[in-house]
Amino acid sequence: MVFRKLMAAFGAGVEVDTVLQNSQVRPGEVLRGQVNFRGGGSDYKVEGIFIDFTAVVEVESGDNEYKSTYSFLRQQITGPFHLAAGAPQSAPFEIQVPWETPISAIGGQPLRGMQLGVSTELALAGALDKGDLDALFVNPLPAQDHVLGALDNLGFRFKKADLERGTLHGSRMPFFQEIEYYAGHEYRRHFNELELTFIAGPQAMDIILEADKRGSFGSSHDTFSRFTVHYNDHPGQVEQSLRGGLQAMAQKRGWF
Repeated sequence: MVFRKLMAAFGAGVEVDTVLQNSQVRPGEVLRGQVNFRGGGSDYKVEGIFIDFTAVVEVESGDNEYKSTYSFLRQQITGPFHLAAGAPQSAPFEIQVPWETPISAIGGQPLRGMQLGVSTELALAGALDKGDLDALFVNPLPAQDHVLGALDNLGFRFKKADLERGTLHGSRMPFFQEIEYYAGHEYRRHFNELELTFIAGPQAMDIILEADKRGSFGSSHDTFSRFTVHYNDHPGQVEQSLRGGLQAMAQKRGWF
Protein backbone atom coordinates (compact mmCIF):
# COMPACT_ATOMS: atom_id res chain seq x y z
CA MET A 1 0.00 0.00 0.00
CA VAL A 2 1.56 3.28 -1.11
CA PHE A 3 0.36 6.38 0.67
CA ARG A 4 0.83 9.86 -0.70
CA LYS A 5 1.02 12.73 1.75
CA LEU A 6 -1.23 15.78 1.60
CA MET A 7 0.22 18.76 3.43
CA ALA A 8 -2.83 20.34 4.95
CA ALA A 9 -3.11 23.65 6.76
CA PHE A 10 -0.25 24.43 9.15
CA GLY A 11 1.88 21.67 7.58
CA ALA A 12 0.06 18.74 9.14
CA GLY A 13 0.45 15.78 6.74
CA VAL A 14 -2.55 13.56 5.92
CA GLU A 15 -1.68 10.34 4.06
CA VAL A 16 -4.02 9.02 1.37
CA ASP A 17 -4.07 5.87 -0.75
CA THR A 18 -6.75 4.64 -3.15
CA VAL A 19 -6.97 0.93 -3.97
CA LEU A 20 -9.09 -0.29 -6.88
CA GLN A 21 -10.41 -3.83 -6.54
CA ASN A 22 -11.14 -4.19 -10.24
CA SER A 23 -9.34 -1.74 -12.51
CA GLN A 24 -10.42 -3.92 -15.47
CA VAL A 25 -14.12 -3.22 -16.05
CA ARG A 26 -16.70 -2.89 -18.82
CA PRO A 27 -19.22 -0.09 -19.39
CA GLY A 28 -22.22 -0.52 -17.10
CA GLU A 29 -20.29 -2.57 -14.55
CA VAL A 30 -19.49 -1.46 -11.00
CA LEU A 31 -16.02 -0.21 -10.09
CA ARG A 32 -15.18 -1.08 -6.50
CA GLY A 33 -12.40 0.29 -4.37
CA GLN A 34 -11.40 1.81 -1.07
CA VAL A 35 -9.79 5.08 -0.04
CA ASN A 36 -7.41 4.56 2.89
CA PHE A 37 -6.13 7.57 4.79
CA ARG A 38 -4.34 8.42 8.01
CA GLY A 39 -4.56 11.62 10.02
CA GLY A 40 -1.58 13.91 10.35
CA GLY A 41 -0.29 15.91 13.29
CA SER A 42 -3.59 17.61 14.07
CA ASP A 43 -7.29 16.87 14.12
CA TYR A 44 -9.11 17.92 10.94
CA LYS A 45 -12.58 18.15 9.58
CA VAL A 46 -12.80 16.37 6.23
CA GLU A 47 -15.39 18.12 4.09
CA GLY A 48 -15.79 15.13 1.79
CA ILE A 49 -14.12 12.55 -0.43
CA PHE A 50 -14.82 12.60 -4.16
CA ILE A 51 -13.99 10.19 -6.99
CA ASP A 52 -13.50 11.49 -10.54
CA PHE A 53 -13.36 9.48 -13.76
CA THR A 54 -11.03 11.28 -16.13
CA ALA A 55 -9.91 10.99 -19.74
CA VAL A 56 -7.25 12.65 -21.89
CA VAL A 57 -9.00 14.35 -24.83
CA GLU A 58 -7.72 15.89 -28.08
CA VAL A 59 -8.89 19.50 -28.35
CA GLU A 60 -8.77 21.54 -31.55
CA SER A 61 -8.60 25.32 -31.28
CA GLY A 62 -8.20 27.12 -34.57
CA ASP A 63 -5.12 25.69 -36.23
CA ASN A 64 -3.79 24.29 -32.97
CA GLU A 65 -4.40 20.96 -31.27
CA TYR A 66 -3.62 20.06 -27.68
CA LYS A 67 -4.49 17.47 -25.06
CA SER A 68 -6.62 18.22 -22.01
CA THR A 69 -7.88 16.10 -19.11
CA TYR A 70 -11.67 15.95 -18.80
CA SER A 71 -13.72 14.66 -15.89
CA PHE A 72 -16.74 12.73 -17.18
CA LEU A 73 -18.06 11.44 -13.84
CA ARG A 74 -17.74 12.87 -10.33
CA GLN A 75 -19.20 11.10 -7.32
CA GLN A 76 -19.05 11.98 -3.64
CA ILE A 77 -18.38 8.89 -1.51
CA THR A 78 -18.43 10.48 1.96
CA GLY A 79 -19.95 13.49 3.62
CA PRO A 80 -18.13 15.61 6.23
CA PHE A 81 -16.44 13.75 9.11
CA HIS A 82 -13.81 14.23 11.80
CA LEU A 83 -10.29 12.91 11.17
CA ALA A 84 -8.32 12.53 14.39
CA ALA A 85 -4.56 13.10 14.44
CA GLY A 86 -2.69 9.94 13.41
CA ALA A 87 -5.90 7.88 13.12
CA PRO A 88 -6.28 5.44 10.19
CA GLN A 89 -9.63 5.36 8.40
CA SER A 90 -11.02 4.00 5.17
CA ALA A 91 -13.96 4.67 2.89
CA PRO A 92 -15.13 1.92 0.49
CA PHE A 93 -16.94 2.89 -2.69
CA GLU A 94 -18.93 1.37 -5.54
CA ILE A 95 -19.46 3.41 -8.71
CA GLN A 96 -21.23 2.31 -11.87
CA VAL A 97 -19.10 2.85 -14.95
CA PRO A 98 -21.09 5.01 -17.42
CA TRP A 99 -22.35 3.12 -20.45
CA GLU A 100 -20.66 5.59 -22.78
CA THR A 101 -17.24 5.20 -21.19
CA PRO A 102 -14.72 4.77 -24.02
CA ILE A 103 -12.76 1.56 -24.49
CA SER A 104 -9.23 1.75 -23.12
CA ALA A 105 -8.25 -1.94 -23.21
CA ILE A 106 -8.92 -4.95 -25.41
CA GLY A 107 -8.37 -8.44 -24.04
CA GLY A 108 -6.99 -6.87 -20.87
CA GLN A 109 -4.24 -5.06 -22.82
CA PRO A 110 -4.11 -1.23 -22.98
CA LEU A 111 -5.47 0.28 -26.18
CA ARG A 112 -2.82 2.47 -27.77
CA GLY A 113 -3.70 6.16 -27.60
CA MET A 114 -6.18 5.91 -24.72
CA GLN A 115 -5.67 7.32 -21.20
CA LEU A 116 -8.45 6.85 -18.64
CA GLY A 117 -8.03 7.24 -14.91
CA VAL A 118 -9.64 7.45 -11.49
CA SER A 119 -8.74 10.46 -9.37
CA THR A 120 -9.42 10.76 -5.64
CA GLU A 121 -10.08 14.16 -4.12
CA LEU A 122 -9.84 14.61 -0.34
CA ALA A 123 -11.24 17.98 0.75
CA LEU A 124 -9.92 19.23 4.07
CA ALA A 125 -10.54 22.59 5.66
CA GLY A 126 -7.78 24.71 4.19
CA ALA A 127 -6.49 22.11 1.69
CA LEU A 128 -7.55 20.18 -1.38
CA ASP A 129 -5.81 17.08 -2.70
CA LYS A 130 -6.60 16.06 -6.26
CA GLY A 131 -4.36 13.05 -5.85
CA ASP A 132 -2.58 10.90 -8.40
CA LEU A 133 -4.43 9.10 -11.16
CA ASP A 134 -5.07 5.39 -10.89
CA ALA A 135 -5.27 3.89 -14.38
CA LEU A 136 -8.70 2.59 -15.43
CA PHE A 137 -8.89 -0.10 -18.10
CA VAL A 138 -12.32 -0.33 -19.74
CA ASN A 139 -12.78 -3.44 -21.89
CA PRO A 140 -15.38 -3.72 -24.66
CA LEU A 141 -18.91 -4.88 -24.10
CA PRO A 142 -19.60 -8.26 -25.77
CA ALA A 143 -21.41 -6.51 -28.64
CA GLN A 144 -18.47 -4.13 -29.08
CA ASP A 145 -16.17 -7.14 -29.12
CA HIS A 146 -18.29 -8.61 -31.91
CA VAL A 147 -17.88 -5.43 -33.97
CA LEU A 148 -14.12 -5.32 -33.43
CA GLY A 149 -13.86 -9.01 -34.31
CA ALA A 150 -15.94 -8.48 -37.46
CA LEU A 151 -13.59 -5.72 -38.60
CA ASP A 152 -10.67 -8.10 -38.07
CA ASN A 153 -12.48 -10.71 -40.17
CA LEU A 154 -12.96 -8.14 -42.92
CA GLY A 155 -9.23 -7.43 -43.00
CA PHE A 156 -9.25 -4.03 -41.29
CA ARG A 157 -6.04 -3.23 -39.37
CA PHE A 158 -6.02 -1.14 -36.19
CA LYS A 159 -4.22 2.21 -36.54
CA LYS A 160 -4.89 4.17 -33.34
CA ALA A 161 -7.58 5.41 -30.97
CA ASP A 162 -8.20 8.77 -29.36
CA LEU A 163 -10.87 10.99 -27.84
CA GLU A 164 -12.13 14.14 -29.54
CA ARG A 165 -13.88 17.02 -27.82
CA GLY A 166 -17.52 17.40 -28.77
CA THR A 167 -20.94 15.88 -28.07
CA LEU A 168 -22.56 13.66 -30.70
CA HIS A 169 -26.30 13.31 -31.23
CA GLY A 170 -27.67 10.84 -28.69
CA SER A 171 -24.66 11.18 -26.39
CA ARG A 172 -24.22 12.90 -23.04
CA MET A 173 -20.44 12.85 -23.03
CA PRO A 174 -18.30 15.97 -23.64
CA PHE A 175 -16.12 13.93 -25.99
CA PHE A 176 -16.32 10.90 -28.28
CA GLN A 177 -13.97 8.07 -29.11
CA GLU A 178 -12.59 7.40 -32.57
CA ILE A 179 -11.01 4.00 -33.23
CA GLU A 180 -9.15 4.24 -36.52
CA TYR A 181 -8.43 1.41 -38.95
CA TYR A 182 -6.67 0.91 -42.24
CA ALA A 183 -9.17 -0.48 -44.74
CA GLY A 184 -8.91 -4.14 -45.62
CA HIS A 185 -9.74 -6.62 -48.38
CA GLU A 186 -12.40 -5.46 -50.84
CA TYR A 187 -12.85 -2.13 -49.06
CA ARG A 188 -9.25 -1.09 -49.64
CA ARG A 189 -10.03 -0.07 -53.20
CA HIS A 190 -12.86 2.21 -52.03
CA PHE A 191 -11.26 4.06 -49.11
CA ASN A 192 -8.00 4.15 -47.19
CA GLU A 193 -9.13 4.48 -43.58
CA LEU A 194 -12.16 3.96 -41.36
CA GLU A 195 -13.13 5.60 -38.07
CA LEU A 196 -15.40 3.76 -35.64
CA THR A 197 -17.38 5.37 -32.80
CA PHE A 198 -19.65 3.66 -30.24
CA ILE A 199 -22.50 5.39 -28.41
CA ALA A 200 -23.54 2.74 -25.90
CA GLY A 201 -26.64 2.51 -23.73
CA PRO A 202 -28.11 -0.10 -21.37
CA GLN A 203 -29.82 -2.21 -24.08
CA ALA A 204 -28.20 -1.26 -27.38
CA MET A 205 -25.56 0.94 -28.96
CA ASP A 206 -25.29 3.15 -31.99
CA ILE A 207 -22.30 2.67 -34.26
CA ILE A 208 -20.97 5.52 -36.37
CA LEU A 209 -18.64 4.77 -39.27
CA GLU A 210 -16.69 7.37 -41.17
CA ALA A 211 -14.76 6.46 -44.31
CA ASP A 212 -12.44 8.70 -46.26
CA LYS A 213 -11.59 7.92 -49.84
CA ARG A 214 -8.37 9.91 -49.71
CA GLY A 215 -7.25 9.12 -46.15
CA SER A 216 -7.78 12.70 -44.98
CA PHE A 217 -10.65 12.83 -42.52
CA GLY A 218 -12.62 16.04 -42.35
CA SER A 219 -12.64 16.59 -46.13
CA SER A 220 -15.69 16.85 -48.34
CA HIS A 221 -15.04 13.26 -49.40
CA ASP A 222 -15.82 11.79 -45.95
CA THR A 223 -18.83 9.48 -45.87
CA PHE A 224 -20.79 8.49 -42.76
CA SER A 225 -23.04 5.64 -41.73
CA ARG A 226 -24.92 5.20 -38.45
CA PHE A 227 -26.84 2.13 -37.31
CA THR A 228 -27.94 0.37 -34.11
CA VAL A 229 -26.80 -2.96 -32.67
CA HIS A 230 -28.74 -4.62 -29.82
CA TYR A 231 -26.87 -6.50 -27.10
CA ASN A 232 -28.92 -9.66 -27.70
CA ASP A 233 -27.90 -9.77 -31.38
CA HIS A 234 -25.74 -12.78 -32.10
CA PRO A 235 -22.27 -12.26 -33.68
CA GLY A 236 -23.54 -13.09 -37.17
CA GLN A 237 -26.19 -10.36 -36.93
CA VAL A 238 -23.60 -7.86 -35.71
CA GLU A 239 -21.28 -8.62 -38.63
CA GLN A 240 -24.20 -8.35 -41.04
CA SER A 241 -25.11 -4.93 -39.60
CA LEU A 242 -21.50 -3.82 -39.94
CA ARG A 243 -21.33 -4.96 -43.56
CA GLY A 244 -24.60 -3.13 -44.19
CA GLY A 245 -23.15 0.07 -42.76
CA LEU A 246 -20.03 -0.23 -44.91
CA GLN A 247 -22.07 -0.92 -48.02
CA ALA A 248 -24.38 2.02 -47.26
CA MET A 249 -21.36 4.34 -47.31
CA ALA A 250 -20.16 2.77 -50.55
CA GLN A 251 -23.54 3.33 -52.19
CA LYS A 252 -23.63 6.99 -51.04
CA ARG A 253 -20.34 7.61 -52.80
CA GLY A 254 -21.14 5.43 -55.78
CA TRP A 255 -18.26 3.08 -54.97
CA PHE A 256 -20.36 0.00 -55.75
